[in-house]
Amino acid sequence: MPYEELIAEAKKATVSFATSIDCHAGVVGAALMTEDGRVFSGCSIDCSCGIGFCAEHSAIADMLKHRATRIRAIVASYDGGVILPPCGRCRELIFQVDHANLDTDVVLAADKVVKLRELLPYTWQAHRPT
Repeated sequence: MPYEELIAEAKKATVSFATSIDCHAGVVGAALMTEDGRVFSGCSIDCSCGIGFCAEHSAIADMLKHRATRIRAIVASYDGGVILPPCGRCRELIFQVDHANLDTDVVLAADKVVKLRELLPYTWQAHRPT
């Protein structure tokens, strides 16, 4: 399933600039498509004291603001257009927002897509006592 338009949206959200000597915004951009086809995007914020967040978190927050939880596909783009897989923290957030998101298509390259379940095969929730 090609996601060229979603990749283009992630690249548009990559708006790399320094907001101050301590903070840089938009080194990574992300875009996601909900189950009903809506697209949301966001950018990363990197601060010197570690209080920033990933572009995927920003895109997910934008989606949640519109009361959606199910992600059909997600992609992140590094400054310069390189596609990045989501970090572990982002993988966990995608799952916790909606457990059905294990079936989310994660775009790893223009020609490579995997399901979140392949990147997050052992959820800790499956092993907690009931």
